Amino acid sequence: MRTLVIIFALLAAAFSAQAHQLSTAYLTLEQDNNATLSGNWQLQLSDLYPLMADKGMILDANQDGNLTWREITNQQAAIQTQLLSQLTVEQGGRPCNITVASNMMLESHANLPYLWLPLEVNCPSAAGLSLSYQAMFDINTGHKLIVNISQPEHSINRILDTSNRSLAVNMQASAMGETAREYLYQGIVHILIGTDHILFLLALLLTCVLYRDKQQWKGIDSPKSILLSTTWIITAFTLAHSITLTATALNWLPSSRWVEFIIALSVLFAALNNIFPLITKLGWVTFGFGLLHGMGFASVLGELGLPSSHTLLAVVAFNLGVELGQLSILLLALPVLMLVRHQWRYQRWFMPLGSACIALMALQWSIERF
Repeated sequence: MRTLVIIFALLAAAFSAQAHQLSTAYLTLEQDNNATLSGNWQLQLSDLYPLMADKGMILDANQDGNLTWREITNQQAAIQTQLLSQLTVEQGGRPCNITVASNMMLESHANLPYLWLPLEVNCPSAAGLSLSYQAMFDINTGHKLIVNISQPEHSINRILDTSNRSLAVNMQASAMGETAREYLYQGIVHILIGTDHILFLLALLLTCVLYRDKQQWKGIDSPKSILLSTTWIITAFTLAHSITLTATALNWLPSSRWVEFIIALSVLFAALNNIFPLITKLGWVTFGFGLLHGMGFASVLGELGLPSSHTLLAVVAFNLGVELGQLSILLLALPVLMLVRHQWRYQRWFMPLGSACIALMALQWSIERF
């Protein structure tokens, strides 16, 4: 019975990650021929409100629950002052001058509204810069800042989070080893926080230890058969999303706004197929859906950005990180499922109930992303 609890702990963790809305900001800077860095900082409006409230500033002036653009612009100076206090660029331990270059604007990422703050950073030179960022971490520990700093021939692409709030900026070409480590790490992170991808894998794994007989699910006796079946499904998914992740990231395939919607539908199908089986041989179906999931991974990689040097290395390292994260999920879930596959409670209750929970989440995503 304890092993069954572990299964639902995995599902609960995935649901908890989704419930705790991902919070991502973007800092994009480009160096000109001098030492000036110009670009923008983009912050979700849903993050701006609690950040200002934490500093004693209520943006929703009439308290009607709706944050309007007029309410934001009415406090533009105070917002800009507060935001700039959360970002520091230094050279040799001395702060550089950061100014707001023009008026704030609204922008959109993944259909979410963002505040666009144009910035200009002036330092004596571009050598030996360090960047420190504090916004949101005390409010939302899951907050991340995606940093893209570029020169005509080189670029730096990094992510700051609650455990890593500063960045030493070396505007020379990144070493191959540093690039590989960074994108490998980001690949692992993004499969582990990609709730839709995790639930798709779990939906497939829930029946990898079962077979259909006389309209009922029964446990597969042979561990070898389970491993072969699971290997085929995971290999199909891995091969498919590796193809489209690489092709889309390198601009060989166009991206589409419908990809995330179809990914949600793939999770919904996989979950419902466990409850009302239409297809019991999932290899080629998994391959087809894997092509779409690869395009979804590529969109994340696109937001992170690719270095102008070692571009292919970054794509390969990111993809390898995704595979390592996926393997960790498999190694955690499959042994548990093999232990409980013959228990009637799992066959008749826990597997269908877990699939139903995944289906409900996927249905919500489908509606949100349509």
